[in-house]
Amino acid sequence: MSNNFNRYRLIGALALSFMIFAILLNSVGTVILQVIHTFAVDKPQASLLELFKDLPIVIASFALASFLPILGYRRSMIIALGIVAVACTLMPLFASFHTTELLFVCVGIGFALTKVSVYGSIGLLTATKTEHNRLTNTIEGLFMVGVVISGWLFSAFIPARSGPSAAWLHVYWVLVGACLLAMLLLAGARLDESQARDSARPFRQSLAEIRRLSLRPAVYAFLASIFLYVLIEQSFGTWLPTFNNEVLRLPDALAVQMASILAASIAVGRIVAGQLLRRMSWYVLLNICVLGMGLLIMLTLPLARQATGTPHDWAQAPTAAYLIPLIGLLMAPIYPVINSVILSALPKPAHAAMTGLILVFSALGGTLGSRITAIIFASYGGIRAFYFSLLPMALLLVTLFLLKSAAARAAAAREPAGH
Repeated sequence: MSNNFNRYRLIGALALSFMIFAILLNSVGTVILQVIHTFAVDKPQASLLELFKDLPIVIASFALASFLPILGYRRSMIIALGIVAVACTLMPLFASFHTTELLFVCVGIGFALTKVSVYGSIGLLTATKTEHNRLTNTIEGLFMVGVVISGWLFSAFIPARSGPSAAWLHVYWVLVGACLLAMLLLAGARLDESQARDSARPFRQSLAEIRRLSLRPAVYAFLASIFLYVLIEQSFGTWLPTFNNEVLRLPDALAVQMASILAASIAVGRIVAGQLLRRMSWYVLLNICVLGMGLLIMLTLPLARQATGTPHDWAQAPTAAYLIPLIGLLMAPIYPVINSVILSALPKPAHAAMTGLILVFSALGGTLGSRITAIIFASYGGIRAFYFSLLPMALLLVTLFLLKSAAARAAAAREPAGH
């Protein structure tokens, strides 16, 4: 096998693995809508799927990150895909809400294994910073493609008429096939991991680094910002299919398809934001985005109240079904920009520990956002549940100001050391 062919095979396996997890992670909103109908669970109980997804990511990231270089990145990804393939196989064979909970536990563990392994492998496959950035951006871009695919793939297996049906569970056979293909690509490829094994650190040392890092003022402001952002994002990302179905009266399949506009909007928004950041400061851009999000919510939710009838295709869908997901355009730059701000304000040796903290607070924000939205949705309806997002948006404006001030002080403190 030539070195070039082996390299492309590995990159293909990394990209396919990342896309599989993008599809599964972002299927949680679709699955929540379906388990409410198929297994007759209520919204607060269905919202626990977010917890079953996020908590294993946190635990696995902390428990396994130090051991992955020793176990091997390629072997870790094969194990992760194998775990998920088994869980996907169980879904149609033993259809129940508890099986769905198990699936998301496996997806969370598998994603933690895969994300650390993919990022570690990128470092081994590239020789320069430019190559590293290019390959990282390519694989992250394909992750967003997987997010968009998720809604369309699942909707293809959802019957046109709303109501209880287990037909959607057959989508997992497609995902089993994708997992097996990625495993075959990885099993037949070579990856020199000697450099990664040499840099492996003890688990206790990793925890001590995270503890020291968490005492920095800039990190406080950042973690509050990341928590609030993910709370907002998951409120919409998880519950938009159910909102489309129950408030806008779209059939299940159409509700899921139109929710994919949100993922597409985020993908487009991140591309556009990259250009805008050349012309304005990150702080100005993010303030415009947060204020724009609030304005969009206040203008579009009244339209949702006016939705009548039962649309059967995109042409008949109410205007609100198109406008509400466009919040993704404004939401898009917030997460990558605040990550960049905090990482550039910290010394490079602290970046790995910071990644651990990002995973923790992202998971907490996602789980809490989904849970709060579920409770309000069940008690007061979907429109009031989405209006609630205005509160964390207002708080995010405060934490962004604190982050700007703290990051500037941290950068100024580092400058004398650099001379």
